[in-house]
Amino acid sequence: MEKIDFKVSLLFAPLAYAIHHIEEHVLFNFREWRLTYFPNNNPLSTEAVLSILMAITFLYIIYHHAAPNKASAEGILFFLMATQVHNVIFHLGGSLFTQSYSPGSITALLLYIPVNYLIIRNAFQEELICKKSCLILFISGGLAFWLNEFFGIIYFIIGLIISWIWIILAPKLSNR
Repeated sequence: MEKIDFKVSLLFAPLAYAIHHIEEHVLFNFREWRLTYFPNNNPLSTEAVLSILMAITFLYIIYHHAAPNKASAEGILFFLMATQVHNVIFHLGGSLFTQSYSPGSITALLLYIPVNYLIIRNAFQEELICKKSCLILFISGGLAFWLNEFFGIIYFIIGLIISWIWIILAPKLSNR
């Protein structure tokens, strides 16, 4: 079997969302747990959130396959930082903070961490990111995630728009 490269490793992200959703919603009731401890600022059903996350992830993946470059890799990494990497911190931190099990913690720990490690490692190996850009993506993805969690979806949407502007404009600006 050939080595799994960055493009192929990206396909594990939507699969991880699906399995994570099973733990959060099918096996347990994450929405009930979340509403006990956090503001009710997301009127969407968990199925809608899952569908939206998977669709957006596939759009990033398709774009990166069609126009592979550092900017498209950084765009999808921003999105994964905002939706999976910081989700791990949310679940594990939420469990510790509330002293109760946050549904989704197991798959966040056992899926999101290894999947994103593989993706980020491949991005480094293929020189699509450097340490500085990875740190910036982690911080900006975190900003989008945490503003969304505490104040609403508009901040996440703004982050998405900025990432797509970056994906489209960065290659043109670097060719000057």
